[in-house]
Amino acid sequence: MNLVIKINNIRSDPIRSARLLPPSTDFGWFGRRKRGCRPVMGICSPSEWISPTLMSTKVIIVHGIALGVAAVGVYAAFMAHRGKFRSRVVGIIPARFASSRFQGKPLVQILGKPMIQRTWERAKLAATLDRIVVATDDERIADCCRGFGAEVIMTSESCPNGTVRCNEALQKLEKKYDIVVNIQGDEPLIEPEIIDGVVKALQVTPDAVFSTAVTSLKPEDGHDPNRVKCVVDNHGYAIYFSRGLIPFNKSGNVNPRFPYMLHLGIQSYDSKFLKIYPNLPPTPLQLEEDLEQLKVLENGFKMKVIKVNHEAHGVDTPEDIEKIESLMRGMNLS
Repeated sequence: MNLVIKINNIRSDPIRSARLLPPSTDFGWFGRRKRGCRPVMGICSPSEWISPTLMSTKVIIVHGIALGVAAVGVYAAFMAHRGKFRSRVVGIIPARFASSRFQGKPLVQILGKPMIQRTWERAKLAATLDRIVVATDDERIADCCRGFGAEVIMTSESCPNGTVRCNEALQKLEKKYDIVVNIQGDEPLIEPEIIDGVVKALQVTPDAVFSTAVTSLKPEDGHDPNRVKCVVDNHGYAIYFSRGLIPFNKSGNVNPRFPYMLHLGIQSYDSKFLKIYPNLPPTPLQLEEDLEQLKVLENGFKMKVIKVNHEAHGVDTPEDIEKIESLMRGMNLS
């Protein structure tokens, strides 16, 4: 597949970034583009932060406190990274058996192999990952993964989402890592180039704590709540994610000429940010949309987005299995 990534000058504006770093912060070589240097790959420079409108003074105060805690955490994290390239990368595949929409999804067979194995095999092809582990709370998944050679980290059943599960797994690893890649176990055809893309996006963007990928949204998926949509600013930082169609025009219909973007499940985090993520309180938009990325944005953190050419083939329901298998047969993938 062809990876299409926008080309921008990578430039950190200390004024716009004041909520993350003090104006005196020296970004080192990351923050300057020297004469004659080639542009860095497509990562979609800082945007103005706008506080969400909340319904009560109490909520505003609580939200403000959370944002203050978040800003302190980011400041400490980036001071620790000052002058340091985020090079050590671990890929974590979070997997749970008890899914409300598809019980036992990681173990479902796709052309004779468990879906979690197919995802793991694709992730192994990524050039930027130093290590790959499966994080699960279920012994059935753990036994299956060990059977095909995967490293497994057992996590608690109380993890509310994949990000928290990745953090718990990270704490159990003896070796330290700079970047953690959350690889969705229900993307059996994930392209290794996309994994490498989100890693490199975070490596060259020191003011971001999170990176992810989007691709073009098919018009027929515009109103599907299982297909998460994304909008970004002119510099490729995420503005919002939604299960509804965004942007939403006056007619209420999908505009076939508008380049809507579909969020792909893969995402990478600065490891120090990942450690503070579970301590951030849930946010109103996160709870309403049931999207963990929104807690990152609502707390004022920056998220870098890359645009790729990728036929999204996530497995959300049992009906998706037949579609995946048909596609794989056409691609001669066994």
